[in-house]
Amino acid sequence: MAVTDYQGLGTPGAHTYMDREAQGRAVVDSLRAAERLDAVDLADAGPVALYGYSQGGGATASAAERAPTYAPELKIKGAVVGAPPADMNKVADSMDGSAYGAFFDYALSGLSTAYGIDIDPYLNARGKRVTNDLRDHLCTTQALAKYPFLNSRLLTVNGHPLTERHQRAPWDRIVAEQQLGRRKPRVPVLLSPSALDDVFPQQVGRNLAADWCRRGATVMFSGNHIPGHIAATDATSAEGLPWLADRFAGRTAPSTC
Repeated sequence: MAVTDYQGLGTPGAHTYMDREAQGRAVVDSLRAAERLDAVDLADAGPVALYGYSQGGGATASAAERAPTYAPELKIKGAVVGAPPADMNKVADSMDGSAYGAFFDYALSGLSTAYGIDIDPYLNARGKRVTNDLRDHLCTTQALAKYPFLNSRLLTVNGHPLTERHQRAPWDRIVAEQQLGRRKPRVPVLLSPSALDDVFPQQVGRNLAADWCRRGATVMFSGNHIPGHIAATDATSAEGLPWLADRFAGRTAPSTC
């Protein structure tokens, strides 16, 4: 198994949370690297699969979309996509002020760095301090513990939530460019979101499945009712691992399209 740490998590640069291009490349490149490691017994051009949940779900979805042109040499058998934040316009409001509010600040930092935007003019003194702390010092679990229910309206100079900026240039274009579902994966996909997810609405996953289906992809949408974003990882793995075993065995992938 190869696990990417993404740009900015153990590597130089800002964390690329919600940056579709950077996260998709990181997943694909981790597979390429794993196949080239002399220390592991992997065939240089053997079959591989994609698997991710939450941020990893979005990164896996992006990798599945990008692989046909970015890494056509990889023999990808399928992709398991759990609870993907596929549409930032739909998930930003649910993140901001929630127990996962730090995720929204991660997204702000990562996208502003990727697009060369100075966000300091948006932020008050506390906003600058919190943003720098999250960007430079804290991993995900530390961030959620230190800044639970972080609300962006308390970080801005005008007291308005940063989500309002998504509707104005240049952020409207930037947010739109991160949306998943506009490109067709050429491998079968299992999509696994929970109806009781407390941060990423299941409808976001449903919309992604519908978008891929319209483009002719093979998609198995399998929602569950496990309460809570973290706990629902169990449902994704319980179904995803046997599903991947079937793909490696050459069995026809089921579809709900």
